[in-house]
Amino acid sequence: MEKKYSSLIRVRMSAADAHYGGDLVDGAKMLQLFGDVATELLIQIDGDEGLFVAYNNVEFKAPVFAGDFIEAYGEIVSVGNTSRKMRFEAKKVIAPRPDLGPSACDVLEPSVVVCVAEGTCVTPKEMQRNK
Repeated sequence: MEKKYSSLIRVRMSAADAHYGGDLVDGAKMLQLFGDVATELLIQIDGDEGLFVAYNNVEFKAPVFAGDFIEAYGEIVSVGNTSRKMRFEAKKVIAPRPDLGPSACDVLEPSVVVCVAEGTCVTPKEMQRNK
């Protein structure tokens, strides 16, 4: 693969994303973000949204709460005829500080890795426009 393909999105988790007590966000939300990143990567390389076919590995490393800002990053690590293997990482980069005030937040330095994953996507040959 000649060109490096990568994508980054940043999203603030909302109260609507909280699924459990204590404003804890469901881990599936990180997989949704990885799916959005994968879609952008496939558009970059193939000019088509393609299909996500499998997660090969998913590790949840730290909790995510409503109000956290999450950066989801992905890159294509190998390209086959139709398959594209990808690596993903989600980091918490900003966290709310309600103990200091209703709108107080901290930039986290260093950021906190909350989830890592590997996955495989497929773009059928006939859908690949960027050949």
